[in-house]
Amino acid sequence: MANEYSEYDYVAAGTIDMSELPPLDTETEKIMKDEFSTGFKLSLFYYAFIFAIPILNWFAPDFMFSRMWGGMTYAWFSTGIIAMAMAFIIAYVHTALYEKRIQKYQNNSSPLDKSEGRNIG
Repeated sequence: MANEYSEYDYVAAGTIDMSELPPLDTETEKIMKDEFSTGFKLSLFYYAFIFAIPILNWFAPDFMFSRMWGGMTYAWFSTGIIAMAMAFIIAYVHTALYEKRIQKYQNNSSPLDKSEGRNIG
């Protein structure tokens, strides 16, 4: 069976000239802009939290380095536990907003688009 696939057409890797690509349809362009906007806002929120931890360590060391339970300090708790939970929550929010946006575009699409067999999602 492996002998059947021993020869193949080699396709050289190259570059894509962006000027030769056809423009995106308006629906795809709008979805991409909305996705970028959502991802950028959620990223800023996460980075603000991550950047706040060393600032809190600098300006409130008594609180940040006090013990919670065992040997864990508030600084370790915020970086290890809260930051990881925020990553999962942000991923969930991004996915939920994406699905909501796709539903909106599916509901607003014309009957012509549906008859062509276009199915997003």
